[in-house]
Amino acid sequence: MGIFGNAFGWPHLVVILVVVLLLFGATKLPALAKGVGQSVKIFRKEMKTDEDGNPIDTAAKSEAATGEATESAKPVDTASKPVDKP
Repeated sequence: MGIFGNAFGWPHLVVILVVVLLLFGATKLPALAKGVGQSVKIFRKEMKTDEDGNPIDTAAKSEAATGEATESAKPVDTASKPVDKP
């Protein structure tokens, strides 16, 4: 069973397809499909970039989720640094 159980079988999908054909018409379906495809492409691209448009490093993201440290993310030794006292 999937997420919806037996809610969407072949007969249900055929009925949904017929309703979509009646609502949009056969001439508008290619344009609708092209628009949905472009939207999905843009969405995937945006999911792989940060707010500034820079690509997100997926290796660092997965390591941060698992808690593993990389060479650049090692803890900083603060005991060896001098502290200024006012």
